[in-house]
Amino acid sequence: MTWRSYVAMGDSFTEGMDDPYPDGTFRGWADLVAARLAVEAGPDFGYANLAIRGRLLNAVIAEQLEPTLAMRPDLVSFAAGGNDALRRKADPEALIARLDGVIEQIRATGADVVMFRFADVSTHLPGQRIYGPRVAVLNRGVGEIADRHGAHLIDLFADDAFRNNPVMWSTDRIHLSPAGHRRVAARVLTELGVGVDEEWLLIPPAPAPTPWLLARGADLRWAGQHLAPWIKRRLQGRSSGDLVTAKRPTLGPVE
Repeated sequence: MTWRSYVAMGDSFTEGMDDPYPDGTFRGWADLVAARLAVEAGPDFGYANLAIRGRLLNAVIAEQLEPTLAMRPDLVSFAAGGNDALRRKADPEALIARLDGVIEQIRATGADVVMFRFADVSTHLPGQRIYGPRVAVLNRGVGEIADRHGAHLIDLFADDAFRNNPVMWSTDRIHLSPAGHRRVAARVLTELGVGVDEEWLLIPPAPAPTPWLLARGADLRWAGQHLAPWIKRRLQGRSSGDLVTAKRPTLGPVE
């Protein structure tokens, strides 16, 4: 099948952090998917990316659903809820209920939908006993929604490449590295039945284990550079995406 328009909805995962272009803006898996789909569809292909870092599920729905439906795309990717799962009062069952209604609305337009089970970050983030069960419930619900509405499901949680290899993650341990984004793009394109560069699926060699003392030093640096600013924003009611706008707010050609 050839899709002539694609809209990407979501948060930092879909915005493309941390996979920079030479000018410092972010590319990410969705841009890679769009570029490959454009080759199949030709010059009339249109791509929009509404994703903004830091957005919670309700904000994604409030800000991105109406514009997406108005563009009437052939294909929509939806990935949100991960930021919610990190919040202390997150209710995964409520998130699933909201998500179900959104996917139903998008599918009712005739668009194909791509959904994601979140990758496992529990091996390199603190607090996994708190947010791990929430992510498990959310991932289970995403699978049920995809099955119920006939959406394409990309199961990153079951992909050991993301669980055991730090090379797939950026230095903040929560966003993907360029290699991680390429692998997600390859998974999406394979699910859609589109040819893909097999190198995108290659898993970079994992680095040698870090000695215990050096690893604890790295943990402390990470906490100061990434965890502490995140906590500060939570306490101040701010988000990393407060001053960020969608990088591709309307359908346009892919160069």
